[in-house]
Amino acid sequence: MKIIRESSDVDILLIGEGTYPYVRGGVSSWIHQLVSGLPEFKFGIVFLGARPSDYGDILYKLPDNLVHLQVHYLFGNTFEDNKIKPVKDKKSFERIQELYEWIVDAQDDMPQELKGVEFYNKDITKEHFLYSKQSWDFITQKYLENCPDLPFIDYFWTVRNIHMPVWIIADIAQHVPKCKIIHSPSTGYAGFLASLYSFEKQVPYILTEHGIYTRERKIDMLTADWINIKKPTLLKQSDEFNYIKQMWVKFFEKIGLMSYKSANPIISLFSRARKIQIDFGADPNRCIVVPNGVDVDGLKKACLDKREKKIPKVITLIGRVVPIKDIKTFIRAMRIVINEIPDVEAWVVGPTEEDPIYAKECEQMIETLQLKDNFHLLGFQNIKDILPKSGLMTLTSVSEGMPLTILEGFAAGLPCIATDVGSCYDLIYGGLGEEDEALGAAGAVTRIADPSSLAKNYIKFLTDEKLWSKAQEVALKRVNTYYRQDQFLDTYRKMYQEVL
Repeated sequence: MKIIRESSDVDILLIGEGTYPYVRGGVSSWIHQLVSGLPEFKFGIVFLGARPSDYGDILYKLPDNLVHLQVHYLFGNTFEDNKIKPVKDKKSFERIQELYEWIVDAQDDMPQELKGVEFYNKDITKEHFLYSKQSWDFITQKYLENCPDLPFIDYFWTVRNIHMPVWIIADIAQHVPKCKIIHSPSTGYAGFLASLYSFEKQVPYILTEHGIYTRERKIDMLTADWINIKKPTLLKQSDEFNYIKQMWVKFFEKIGLMSYKSANPIISLFSRARKIQIDFGADPNRCIVVPNGVDVDGLKKACLDKREKKIPKVITLIGRVVPIKDIKTFIRAMRIVINEIPDVEAWVVGPTEEDPIYAKECEQMIETLQLKDNFHLLGFQNIKDILPKSGLMTLTSVSEGMPLTILEGFAAGLPCIATDVGSCYDLIYGGLGEEDEALGAAGAVTRIADPSSLAKNYIKFLTDEKLWSKAQEVALKRVNTYYRQDQFLDTYRKMYQEVL
């Protein structure tokens, strides 16, 4: 644990999983916006990261009302005391079996007796789980029952890596400051910590789910290639082949359900996300929609007022260079566009460090498709320098929540071409009722991974000034009416005051 700012007087404790203040954009921007915009509250943040090597320096100027900041890492820990730890109490070890069964089989919320954080620090410690003979026998038994034809080493480390964060998070829950409200921007590990803390301290828990964490982890796990099954393909059964991946999926499903059972209210950013939360087990009576908001007036002054009348032939994607943003589809689409508009440029504005292998693959694709003069990975930039020089915003992701970048683009006077993920359809065509829908289209929505459709729309909007101007008009009207930062902040202000 590392404590950067320390206070025992915290109103709202935010749990950030791999986000603020070490990662820019997305949820990090939302956290910074929330804390900075509500100076009357004292905030604390517990940052959960994977490994120290994954993060660099703090990337934000911390607001004065952020009075507590502590940092924890869930993986890459070493345990020096690796002697065999026999479990004296047989009934206590049965709780580990119960935890395992809940993760892989049970349909309900975590049993009450497993929610107490002291259980993981006194009754059955992580050393018991890691090094006891009972644990070894139990893992071996489950392996033989469920997937005996898979490499045992893969199953063994999967079980350990799934279970270990439970002990680490239970320990963190005992070492965070007292607060009046605990607030998580996701389910996952952050939501699990918030659930344990809320249960232990009887503190209200607010959940704001930006993307549907469980669904995104399903995408990650079911498309991952980090497990190499040695069994000949013809002998593989589909359920056997996916067993280890499905263990991870079930784990994230279960801790997601635990958040839904613990939190009130459960906030989504748009109506379709609310429906998905309910499908995953959230109580409809607790689920509400609170859209994001942006500094419309500030962006107008910094960007819209500086725009030239001529439409710049620049298509801008603001986002990390990672697979979930599907930068490769953007690259393929631009190859088609440049055949029609040779002087058009594509700018990707976002960090490349998160997935260096994927970023390198994108660079190689740019070179292979002979796009080096037109397609630029710009890294992190100040968007107020980028947006006035752009003609279109785009987003090619395979999964999103409510992208602030689209709203920022709207406020800067940019139509958007986006894939049909998250709230993109609602933002572009109107999803907040008949009046919003009647405004019209602020761009266009395409299918996921469809470079031809993206290219067709890029060409259409960049070559039809009348169409572009109408979309700009709709974008400005929509963001000014429904997605202002002051509306967003006032909603959370009232919510916090109500709970307090």
